[in-house]
Amino acid sequence: MNAAFSRFKELADRKSDIFDEDIMALVSDEQHSHDNEFYRFVSLSQHSETGEKPAARIVFSIDGTEATCEAQGNGPVDAIVNAIESKTKSGAELLLFSVNAITTGTQSQGEVTMRLSRAGRIVNGVGADLDIVVASAKAYLSALNKLHSKSEKLNPQL
Repeated sequence: MNAAFSRFKELADRKSDIFDEDIMALVSDEQHSHDNEFYRFVSLSQHSETGEKPAARIVFSIDGTEATCEAQGNGPVDAIVNAIESKTKSGAELLLFSVNAITTGTQSQGEVTMRLSRAGRIVNGVGADLDIVVASAKAYLSALNKLHSKSEKLNPQL
């Protein structure tokens, strides 16, 4: 709860209006980020400019050890996935990438869902943040955590 409250204060500093949905997303994101967490998001830096190939630098932990990786991609999310894959080499296939606004307005948090498949297993990862690119990184790592966990159900979306 303390971590969720800390993230709430950070969100309140960045966003003028906080809605119930924002709080629910913070608490949900905090709960899921510690369940079976082999991969944990730390920070992200990305650059995207018209006419240039997007690049991303992500820092995340792998079983408690911090890893930093960089990559380019066709877009900022592709660059993030390429950077994460350069270190994890998961071999997962991205089946679904979905972005939704948690509330209305341009200051809404984005909630990203990524569905990954590997060796017949299909899992969903979800991430939320004011920055949808950060939410995308969190969602991808969340899905990788589920692929890493042996206790996840097969085809949970069915």
